[in-house]
Amino acid sequence: MAGQGRTTRRRAAGRGRTPARGTVRRRAAASLLGCLLVASGCSAPTATDAATGAIEHTLDQRADALLDRDESGYLAAVDPAADALLAAERRTYRNLVDVPVRSWEYEVRDVERSGMHATARVELRYRMEDYDSAPVTSARTMELTERDGRWYVTADRPGEGGVQQLWQQGAVDVVHGRRSLILGVGQDNDRLREIAAAADRAVPAVDEAWPGEWSGRVVVLVPESVESMAGLLGATTTSYRGIAAVTTGETRQQEGSSPADRVIVNPDAYSILGDFGRRVVLTHETTHVATRADTSKATPMWLSEGFSDWVAYRDTSPVDGQAAPELERSLRGGNLPAALPEDGDFAFDAKADELARAYEGGRLACELIAERWGESKLTDFYRAVGEHEKREGAVEDAMNEVLSVTPDEFGGLWRDYMRERLR
Repeated sequence: MAGQGRTTRRRAAGRGRTPARGTVRRRAAASLLGCLLVASGCSAPTATDAATGAIEHTLDQRADALLDRDESGYLAAVDPAADALLAAERRTYRNLVDVPVRSWEYEVRDVERSGMHATARVELRYRMEDYDSAPVTSARTMELTERDGRWYVTADRPGEGGVQQLWQQGAVDVVHGRRSLILGVGQDNDRLREIAAAADRAVPAVDEAWPGEWSGRVVVLVPESVESMAGLLGATTTSYRGIAAVTTGETRQQEGSSPADRVIVNPDAYSILGDFGRRVVLTHETTHVATRADTSKATPMWLSEGFSDWVAYRDTSPVDGQAAPELERSLRGGNLPAALPEDGDFAFDAKADELARAYEGGRLACELIAERWGESKLTDFYRAVGEHEKREGAVEDAMNEVLSVTPDEFGGLWRDYMRERLR
């Protein structure tokens, strides 16, 4: 039998429980008493509803124990007969204990109960101290069993769309930069400090180019291998083997909202880059973090990726021929793109030269706007596109309102700009 679960939230570290929860329970009790007194036909809670409340209580205690750094309390939520799970959760707790978590909560979405066993669909939500203004979310599926009136966790795995967490891959080393937090597994501390220094340089570069509000800080995850990176992204290893870093996070779902982002470094690909390449990569990814609240489903990838690349290259002075080498080859071969890149052109499994042309084309489009209309118009254009609820008409309207051109006119200007820029 499926039952709709309630939502449970946990306190931030060092804070008391929210009074709203107790208030709701007292009101619910009063309402039930009133129903009994007037015999109005109110029904008793179902078995699944009762189980949901008890499961919430178990997970509430688990979350509190984690924030209080109480290992025994954290493990008390696990079925004492589940030896393998107890060992795994003990490792996870110890891997996580040094990570500066500020809040940790479980939201029980629904529960399916069968006798003494239940399966709960849960959303894990957590924030890092001083870095996250919104939570990271991850879907979890938990199996539980009831013993002596209490529910215990017997399995905890990623739910639909959920992924591994870094601390499930090994002991997490923590490096604090001036404006960055670096979390690494299986990495040398010197490498983590080098990444922190690069991230600390990226943040002010993004601040200078992007006038929008954002946290001004970045969290970078450095897994042990590209295989581990794929686990954090819920993807295949081949999708990211040649990619130096990616940024997680969803586009905003409503005005003024955006989830917390994480920059995830591929240690294999990142390590072969020189200082310039590493700076470009981290500045590009940090730009995605900064612009997330103004990026929506209406934003085409040529604009989101092109803008991030434009910021990354903004303070560089590449000589002609190095600005966009793949597009320069296309120009020499008489095959200059006829239109701005499509979203599919940015697929990580695309051929390397095709992927490079897509990024270069988007960057030069943003560079054109910055040079012809001004940098403030470029950021205005980015925001205007993202304000639309859907893709259709978003670019057209923003070009008309901000740049006073049609898409066809802009396409012609872009091709002329590439010929002039790359000749």
